[in-house]
Amino acid sequence: MSNPRVIAGTARGIRLQPVPGDITRPVTDRVKEALFNIIGADVIGSSLLDLFGGTGAIGIEALSRGASYVRFLDLHRAAITTIQTNLKSTKLADHADVIQTDAFYYLQQIPNYHYDYVYIAPPQYKRLWQKAILLLDQNPDWLANSAWVIVQIDPVEYEEVPLVNLIQFDQRKYGSTLLVFFTQPDPSNTDYPNDISSPPSSL
Repeated sequence: MSNPRVIAGTARGIRLQPVPGDITRPVTDRVKEALFNIIGADVIGSSLLDLFGGTGAIGIEALSRGASYVRFLDLHRAAITTIQTNLKSTKLADHADVIQTDAFYYLQQIPNYHYDYVYIAPPQYKRLWQKAILLLDQNPDWLANSAWVIVQIDPVEYEEVPLVNLIQFDQRKYGSTLLVFFTQPDPSNTDYPNDISSPPSSL
């Protein structure tokens, strides 16, 4: 299998280096393209937090398409080095931070930034996505108004999670990948949409 590529934008067509070993959850070009078709032009000028950065494919795609800032987190040095290499090859490093840290520790800190998107794609089958979404639910100041939290998992990992400050508003399945979308409810809108046909205009 060839290395994943940047699909669109300023770095279109550039191949990304993979992380050595099996510590990451790769995203296919099909899923990545579908995700950014959903987000559309709202990615322009946005900020994104990639909690389990891996190769950096999601954040780099966002930057290539016009996002203003991405912060990549990963616990593993091999992933951090790979993200840095991929940012350099795509000439997008000036708009990103890459931090080696535990995502769960990070989410428990006092927020110092409000992100428009948070992407959660942790190692599979360890219930880590539930832990991450619960921490965000408990510390929602990490999120800008109308922010989206997007979870990438195998469909067999999905289960309902009791949340207070976030609501799930859609799911999209692409083969063995499920994307689950969450946001903060708008208290002024009692008929909040249950799908993403009309993304929040403020993103």
